[in-house]
Amino acid sequence: MPDRGRPTLRDIAADTGLSSATVSYALRGLHVPENTQARVRESAERLGYQVDPIARALASGRTGYVGILVGSQADMWQQSVASALGRGLLGAGLHALVVDAGNDADLEASLAQRLVDQRVDALIVMPVNPRGAHWPTIAQRTVLVSIGDSLPRTGTAAEVVFDNAAGVTDAMNRLAAAGHKRITVLTPSAVSTPDKPAEEVVKDLAEELGVSVDVCTAPHDMQGATEVALAILRGDAHPTAFLCLADSIAFGVYAASRELGLRIPEDLSVVGFDDRPVSALLTPPLATYSWPVDDLVAEVVERTVHSLETGKRSRKRTLTATPQIRASLGQMPGAR
Repeated sequence: MPDRGRPTLRDIAADTGLSSATVSYALRGLHVPENTQARVRESAERLGYQVDPIARALASGRTGYVGILVGSQADMWQQSVASALGRGLLGAGLHALVVDAGNDADLEASLAQRLVDQRVDALIVMPVNPRGAHWPTIAQRTVLVSIGDSLPRTGTAAEVVFDNAAGVTDAMNRLAAAGHKRITVLTPSAVSTPDKPAEEVVKDLAEELGVSVDVCTAPHDMQGATEVALAILRGDAHPTAFLCLADSIAFGVYAASRELGLRIPEDLSVVGFDDRPVSALLTPPLATYSWPVDDLVAEVVERTVHSLETGKRSRKRTLTATPQIRASLGQMPGAR
């Protein structure tokens, strides 16, 4: 029998009775029912079909790579999201290049430019500096998708953002209801979300709730977060509660409290954000707020692929956190 060469999309289309376009979508897990995807994958495996990456790049003008620029991988939540995005993109026939900005706005700008220079098909970013002057230029050169924060006046292809204001409001109300009058908010970045800056939300709430609130910057890494918490707790009038805008920062507050002999929640309440799995295993378990990570990843991958396929932008999607109230949130000392 003569060698007919490598099987093509047309061969699978002929075998399944589907169009080549439908076969292409099915192989990438897009826009077709699961049973059709399974049917196409079975045909491809039986016929010995393999994707030719060089041919695909030449035909489409794409590299097949998507950059994921993470604010800080010292934050375990960002680590897990980047990993899940990599798996999701792989399922769509794309490969992820994950890069860490180290919570440094200048480094973030440099790395974004470098990834674009390397001709990534798209750039997914968890921004350190949403107001960075480089973002509009990046958006002109590649498909730019933002997670967590909007990038104002940028022309992003898609944005899946967090309603941080709602979570902060809920946490502040719970702490005030527990009698706390001095609260410190620890944020991983001095640059807040442009939509609803945490500082403004906290300031408004403090006046409304009749509490005193300080907003301080703390790094994600354990040692750095611990040092910040120690400095605050050694002050003359330290807070009775911490609201940490990342669980990784809250872990530092736990370490500082242990070093100073303070009990949680008897002497100090702690609330986090992101709901890392280990947070429920702490002693006491950390009260925190969980984001719908599965929805987040699915939305980002779908919108990235949609923009690559159509060149169109998607409407902004806003995600809301769910409170996971645990034993680290207690009554203010003396209010029991």
